[in-house]
Amino acid sequence: MSTSTTLEEPKTGTWDGGNEPLKASYGKLMMWFFLLSDAFTFGALLIVYGLSRHAHLPYTGKPEDFSFSTEYWPIPEKVYNAFPGLHGMDLPLAFVALMTMILILSSVTMVLAVEAGHRMDKNDVQKWLLWTILFGTTFLGCQAWEWAHFITGTDEGMILADGSRVFGANLTVNQYGPPLFADLFFFITGFHGTHVLSGVVLLVMIFINTVNGVYHKRGHYEMVEKVGLYWHFVDLVWVFVFTFFYLI
Repeated sequence: MSTSTTLEEPKTGTWDGGNEPLKASYGKLMMWFFLLSDAFTFGALLIVYGLSRHAHLPYTGKPEDFSFSTEYWPIPEKVYNAFPGLHGMDLPLAFVALMTMILILSSVTMVLAVEAGHRMDKNDVQKWLLWTILFGTTFLGCQAWEWAHFITGTDEGMILADGSRVFGANLTVNQYGPPLFADLFFFITGFHGTHVLSGVVLLVMIFINTVNGVYHKRGHYEMVEKVGLYWHFVDLVWVFVFTFFYLI
């Protein structure tokens, strides 16, 4: 009588099936899928911005001789040169640099919150989440001020071909350049700002759950990690928005 044995290959822990491929839980895997789809959306919007800018004439003169015109795309240093409380001073990109630093700091505090969760340190998770919420809210406040200034415009404004003078920007005309410039600014920075607002709401929710001990009772802080993935994505997208709108 012969017996047959079935040899099974040893499991490696990588894509062996089961609930956690690549040691990622279902929730984290779905978050990665969502972020990938969102990356395509932001990528498409930034490509549209790049193509629209390429379709318009660039300003070729000296920066000190620049004046706003619908004939060419404006240079960032002359559009984003205001700073709260310093009216009339020319500070190119100073305020948006501050906004970027605030968002980067929020990523650091989010990393610390996730790390504290791995240590099951409830107090540290609360502390770093609170700092992240503070930085995120501050960024939103800064963006609101930037939008308000962008809409209001400068004291000089821009004279149109018909002799009228326009101040600030709206969806049909703006003092900075071609109408499409303001349209894309509002849509792309507003789309990103909506993501930041959503992130702050999620952070407040998990902060409340942390204070109430929900995750400590579960024995893990995975929800903090999943929201952290979203928050880091929002910060990373801002780097590309910053580069396209404010540097190039």
